[in-house]
Amino acid sequence: MSDKEHVYRGKDIVVRYDLARCLHSAECLRALPGVFDTRGRPWVQPDGAPADEVAHAVTRCPSGALHFERNDGVPAEGVPERNTIRVVAEGPLYLRGDIEVVDGEGRQLRRDTRLALCRCGASSRKPFCDNSHLRVGFDDAGELPDRLFAEVQPAASGPLTITVRANGSLRCEGSAEIIAAGGEARPAPASFSLCRCGASERKPACDGSHRRVGFVAE
Repeated sequence: MSDKEHVYRGKDIVVRYDLARCLHSAECLRALPGVFDTRGRPWVQPDGAPADEVAHAVTRCPSGALHFERNDGVPAEGVPERNTIRVVAEGPLYLRGDIEVVDGEGRQLRRDTRLALCRCGASSRKPFCDNSHLRVGFDDAGELPDRLFAEVQPAASGPLTITVRANGSLRCEGSAEIIAAGGEARPAPASFSLCRCGASERKPACDGSHRRVGFVAE
């Protein structure tokens, strides 16, 4: 457990909150203001709504800062049937599915159903987003270049493994669909690379610009 993780126990559901992963997207606040209220103490009241509604609100959290466990015999959060990578305008990559992130040596950094990965190159928590795109004024509309994955043979269903290359890209292996900020969705090939330095001219894909700009990151 992270030293910034907080546990809020209700009668039928337990909500776990990892402050270090929170990007303050406010999805939970919009979904259930009677349960999630930053003005309250504690700010999460798991018994403030039926457990099913609380669970649904938790799964709206794009970064995985919120998770839940059930005390009433209902199964925990399942793994989505498909892996998706949503490109956020002027922001990070939001991933959902069966996602594993590993370093260049194959050591697991995180496995989760919801993650937010940095694509501006400025996060202090690389490869994960910490909202630094707001500080540096990252400018990208989050659209897909015309030829990017326009005609590919999508991979079979299964997990998506993302390898964080030192001083380089995010190498993705497995099944995934990439979704532009405007909603356009394209299946990705079984192997592809995403930019994490913020300098690629083919965002969200890598074009090797990390070498040109001297990007340094483990």
